[in-house]
Amino acid sequence: MWIEVCKADEIDEEDVLRFDHEDRTFAVYRTDKDEYYATDGYCTHEKFHLSNGLVMGSTIECPKHNGRFDVMTGQAKRAPVCVDLKTYPVKVENGTVYIEL
Repeated sequence: MWIEVCKADEIDEEDVLRFDHEDRTFAVYRTDKDEYYATDGYCTHEKFHLSNGLVMGSTIECPKHNGRFDVMTGQAKRAPVCVDLKTYPVKVENGTVYIEL
């Protein structure tokens, strides 16, 4: 099921947006290459929300302990994180971002 998140221009390049749907929370990213990705919203280390993090290219850095994840694959890239994030398919149609749940 595809869920509407926001307008594509609501996320700046190299930025992240928090998206809450029902009882779940997600992080939706726009990379420096104008590509969009989505993951679970909370860091797997201490459940801090990634929407306050720093996006660098295709990497998100958690604001709490500076662990890093690849937003394209969810792969944990730097300690203290060691558990990958779950990722979700994203599409942009007519200027609107959708994620598939």
